[in-house]
Amino acid sequence: MARESTRHLVLAAFFLALGLLMPFLTAQIPALGARLLPMHIPVLLCGFILGGPTGLVVGLITPVLRSLLFGMPPMFPTAVAMAFELAAYGLLTGEVYKRTRSLYPALTIAMVGGRIVWGAVSFVIYGLSGSAFSWQMFTAGAFINALPGIIFQLIAIPLIVLALQRAGVITKGEEESA
Repeated sequence: MARESTRHLVLAAFFLALGLLMPFLTAQIPALGARLLPMHIPVLLCGFILGGPTGLVVGLITPVLRSLLFGMPPMFPTAVAMAFELAAYGLLTGEVYKRTRSLYPALTIAMVGGRIVWGAVSFVIYGLSGSAFSWQMFTAGAFINALPGIIFQLIAIPLIVLALQRAGVITKGEEESA
């Protein structure tokens, strides 16, 4: 039991570290990061591998900690809105996958749900700051600009999860025991 708890904690820290470091692959170019979404990948994987509650926590912490440590993304409004978006990704991938045992529905529902959460939080944040958050801003930020990252996630994440399962690194029902 203690060994599994330790393993779970280490894996959560690993996904958090990946979330902090993977955006460096976009060389700190915000426009490129907004298209490739490197911070999303570890959080989505965390939800699949460690389950929804852990995915939620890792997703919530990652953008805020990255903003504090590296100044990117900017804390307000970007990191705050992303924290809610990534928390939704982590929670939804884990919970939907636990119920359906199907990668693509879990990933798709999480990606759509996270973007809806991002839009709702952005609407509130922009409204509180006296700015408008339009439908055009939502569709551009959530779908149009992010299309390369969305496509990459839909291809890479199921392949990574399946490869880890085939290699015996994780089992299909691992998040329930964690």
